[in-house]
Amino acid sequence: MNMREWLAWATEQAVTWIDLIVLVVVVGATIGAVVGVVRVVVTRASTATRREVWLRYARWLIAGLTFQLAGDILETAISTDWESITRLGVVALIRTFLNYFLERDTAERGGLEEGA
Repeated sequence: MNMREWLAWATEQAVTWIDLIVLVVVVGATIGAVVGVVRVVVTRASTATRREVWLRYARWLIAGLTFQLAGDILETAISTDWESITRLGVVALIRTFLNYFLERDTAERGGLEEGA
């Protein structure tokens, strides 16, 4: 196995592990958010508590999106055809926009809490 083949194999392994991390983060965060929402509904919690459930979920989603983007960047590094590179670029762009809006919403909601 030459160096290029080894790097491609190592990159594929890293992308697989990053995808696994993203899966665990997003599924774990979603389960936590569902549990939090059920708690909020059952206990008729305050608006601040509802907001905290959303903020916690948004923070974990931002982390998941960041990891996923890292995996996409690595995957792009070993792609050999323009169709794959274009598809990954579009996906990265969508994730970047989602990440931006989630972070902005999180910052706005956090600012509301600090001002209250």
